[in-house]
Amino acid sequence: MAAEKSVDSTLKKAVKQLQESGSDSPSLDAAVLLCHSLGKPRSFLLTWPDKELTTEQIERFEQLLSRRIKGEPVAYIIGEREFWSLPLSVAPSTLIPRPDTERLVEVALDKANLNQGDILDLGTGTGAIALALASELPERKVWGIDLKIDAQQLASSNADKLGITNCEFRAGSWFDPVDAGTQFALIVSNPPYIEENDPHLTQGDVRFEPLSALVAEDNGLADIKHISEHARRYLLAGGWLMFEHGYDQGKAVRDILTSLGYYQVETYKDYGNNDRVTIGQWSQEQ
Repeated sequence: MAAEKSVDSTLKKAVKQLQESGSDSPSLDAAVLLCHSLGKPRSFLLTWPDKELTTEQIERFEQLLSRRIKGEPVAYIIGEREFWSLPLSVAPSTLIPRPDTERLVEVALDKANLNQGDILDLGTGTGAIALALASELPERKVWGIDLKIDAQQLASSNADKLGITNCEFRAGSWFDPVDAGTQFALIVSNPPYIEENDPHLTQGDVRFEPLSALVAEDNGLADIKHISEHARRYLLAGGWLMFEHGYDQGKAVRDILTSLGYYQVETYKDYGNNDRVTIGQWSQEQ
């Protein structure tokens, strides 16, 4: 009986259940959930594979496992996701930070070195982008804005937990919370950009994420158009506007920026070789 309660046997049973439920990463999911339920690091699973678990430990793990089997994202179950090496608290009111978004951070850091000034992150969610930039640019002030007050509070809590003091979060619609006359060297955004009838909305982790943070009208481009039009008033001369967007939206976003007078418009690919980030520069002299 003891062998059936060991770390190794518990993991193997969980992996099989997750495979049958359609998980894309059953071994990783099982390991993360077991570590979380035990309050132990991943190394514990490798060091003590034969250690017998108590009935209470197994029951606690199986409760978490059942939620994952039903499709709930691991990040929501354990309440945390790492982004840019920063451990961020997450909640169902916000999107789960994804590795693809780190490409936006990389491009933003590259452009931030070209001119001085504050940085604005629109639709900040957990604060992932804003906090990544603030952690890399401690001498710069970074602002994060989200429509939802609970998202703003979560982002502020993440900043406090990480000890990042050069980042401030406000709640409101896009530029509404920005003080009159304020301008930025860089405005970044990962806005809603998925079409309302996109089949991916009914698949995988996305099913559990807030639709308001995913879906936009006008073929997924409505919010990108709105931000692009209004950002011109909030950018310093030579300032940059940049978006994360869908893999098939690069040309559409470039056309939007070009039509509004931005120059040096360019699209960057993510590490899956998909169009992912499009940027444009603004000159007040235009």
